Amino acid sequence: AFPSYDLFLIAVGPLVLGATWLLLHRSRFGMLVRAATQDREMVGALGVRQAWLFTAVFALGAGLAGLGGALQLPREPATLELDLQTIGSAFVVVVVGGMGSLTGAFVAALLVSTVKALCIWLGVVQIAGIDIAFPQLTLVADFLVMAVVLVLRPWGLLGQPQAASRSQGLREQPLRAPPPALKAVGAAVLLALLALPWAVDAQSYTLVLVVDLVIAALFATSLHFLMGPAGLHSFGHAAFFGLGAYGAALLLNAAGLPMLWALLLAPLLAALGGVLTGWFAVRLTGVYFSMLTLAFAQIIWATTFQWDSVTGGSNGLTGVWPAAWLEDKRWFYLLTLLLATAGVLALWRVLYAPLGYALRASRDAPLRAEAIGIAVAKVQWMGFVLAASVAGLAGALFAFSKGSISPETMSVAKSVDGLVMVLLGGVQTLVGPILGAFSFTWLHDAVARNTDYWRATLGAVILLLVLLFPQGIAGYGKRWWQWLLQRRGA
Repeated sequence: AFPSYDLFLIAVGPLVLGATWLLLHRSRFGMLVRAATQDREMVGALGVRQAWLFTAVFALGAGLAGLGGALQLPREPATLELDLQTIGSAFVVVVVGGMGSLTGAFVAALLVSTVKALCIWLGVVQIAGIDIAFPQLTLVADFLVMAVVLVLRPWGLLGQPQAASRSQGLREQPLRAPPPALKAVGAAVLLALLALPWAVDAQSYTLVLVVDLVIAALFATSLHFLMGPAGLHSFGHAAFFGLGAYGAALLLNAAGLPMLWALLLAPLLAALGGVLTGWFAVRLTGVYFSMLTLAFAQIIWATTFQWDSVTGGSNGLTGVWPAAWLEDKRWFYLLTLLLATAGVLALWRVLYAPLGYALRASRDAPLRAEAIGIAVAKVQWMGFVLAASVAGLAGALFAFSKGSISPETMSVAKSVDGLVMVLLGGVQTLVGPILGAFSFTWLHDAVARNTDYWRATLGAVILLLVLLFPQGIAGYGKRWWQWLLQRRGA
């Protein structure tokens, strides 16, 4: 007996593909959409209202997504976790098939689904005396397929190679040293943070919250180092945060090292993960780079989730407590503030070193950078490893601050939080990720403690902030400061 509804779904898929293909390739609407993706200015000059055109495209995509959700409901119940699960699979399918290829996405969907079905069908197979549980691979089967395809064919199955960029100038203003006034403000904030432990009760929740803020700022700064100066948009940066956290926990409990040694060596494990991931990822560009980082991050997460004997599986690891002399929360707070400040300042210093200039040159004009002797892939690889190690330091501090660690710290949701922090604060400024991390973490804590509907409330607040400050909080502050200086000069 074969479920009739499954036969119905098998028939609906090609029908939707055919209808969408005809709309995009045999109608005036599809012609305008394809033209606008190639040259929006020319299409606008011909009198086409691009806002309405792309709104229609967005509505069409939303309608197809709704159709997919409705068709899936009889086979799988609706849950709050469907969002990240579905968007992750959708990204994989589009990238594996090739950007811009509707047929490629359909072929990729069939390929990924077939691989998952084979993993379940094979069950546990013994190879060379080792039992391999293929059903466990279903957690990352789609990401494994994507990693293999992108390594062998960087533009996807039916996609086309992307032309190298020929930038005619800098996309962003060059970095300049902060003015004395900004340095004074930063010094005042740092002094206030140093004095905070003696201004509040040692057992108060305020110290716990500020520790979380400082760790989030360090993590966001490491991601901003990739997204801003390096121009590398990573979707899996939380993997290195988690590697640092698990590295600290294992060095402390399994290897028996002192807390400080575990704290200082843990970033090396994250750097090692950055070496492996970056070696493959920097050979790709754009969304292909982003998705390959996500693929490696999901593979690392699945390994951590299922390696019960080492990582504790879904339960994680407990008993990751600081040394005895740090039992007073004030001293641990000061240690966290010291290491986080050192990490942020080190990344900022690198931006004004030859590596930082080479990273920005590779971001803005890769062809010119290659022409003057800069090994673009090597430079980006070095930047990737450096950012991964700093994220690992943030993860190690997080593990000791909470006393335990679980696989959720390296999940897709954690990477998304990092992206929100950077974009909320502003990508074009150095203090943007710090402001974004402080704002996001504080809002998350305040909203979650005051309402049961904190997810919806937090999303609405972030949406409002993005609409009010499209260049980020720090970007808006920078523009306001420049306007103020211009008025004074006038």
